Amino acid sequence: MGRYLLKRLLLMIPVVLITSLVIYGAMNLTGGDPALALAPDNATEAQVEMIREELGLNDPFIVRYLKYMGGMLKGDLGTSYVTNKDVFKTYMQRLPNTLELGCASVFVAVLIAIPLGIYTAINQNTWKDNVGMVFALFGVSMPNFWLGLMLVLLFSLRLHWLPSSGRNGLASLILPALTVGMGLAALITRTTRSSMLDVLRQDYMRTARAKGADERRVIFRHGLKNALIPIITVIGMQLSNVLTGSVLAETVFAWPGVGRLIFDSISKRDTPMVTGCIILSCVLMSLVNVLVDVLYAFFDPRIKAQYVRRER
Repeated sequence: MGRYLLKRLLLMIPVVLITSLVIYGAMNLTGGDPALALAPDNATEAQVEMIREELGLNDPFIVRYLKYMGGMLKGDLGTSYVTNKDVFKTYMQRLPNTLELGCASVFVAVLIAIPLGIYTAINQNTWKDNVGMVFALFGVSMPNFWLGLMLVLLFSLRLHWLPSSGRNGLASLILPALTVGMGLAALITRTTRSSMLDVLRQDYMRTARAKGADERRVIFRHGLKNALIPIITVIGMQLSNVLTGSVLAETVFAWPGVGRLIFDSISKRDTPMVTGCIILSCVLMSLVNVLVDVLYAFFDPRIKAQYVRRER
């Protein structure tokens, strides 16, 4: 297991290098001049040129990229063009807010999706199953920003139960978490149902019932435990996505997270901030994927045995 984890961590290096090149190049091709955005309205051409020189914008693309990579190898992700603040420190200030929203959203999704997926699988081809699948289809098809706006209209503007934006305690987390969590729940519900249907047809499920095991024990101890691998995969993928920033939800609810930071930085052509944030998000996604692989071995002894054989 240790050798496998080390190999996965080393594979993050080429991923980060390729990601940095793609993002830095994409920002360079978008057009526009960051110096003009930073200069005062009444700035002269000489003042704009001075800003370009200070930021190194007059250098060729490859020179700027190599300078950026040299700084990154030393742990320096650069300084924001707009705020003149360290990129890494700014990202780390926003990351706890995104982690809070992401974990709350996944919690809401799992709380809804796994019981619903199990229930629809047990009641396959009945009206109960159809209702559950309609919910899943609705969740997949519904845009997050539309659901967020509807929740704001209902619970904030009409009922005045919850705040409409900002990050001010637990109450302000409920609407963003519901907005993101409902979309995640739909996909996890479909995966749980599909995985449980495969398991329910297995011989060991019939054997457990024939031995007189309680139905609840059969479903959760023998069924759900063996159906968890695909479910964990989907949850891990969704967790990676929300932890790297739910741009639409963070924008609708003015949530000060990583997604909104990247969105604002792109609109202002803040290349160091965009590149640094996406690189750090890429690293975070890779770490989540490694954690998912570890959970595979925990829930399925067969996978753990494969890791052990590889190390021998």
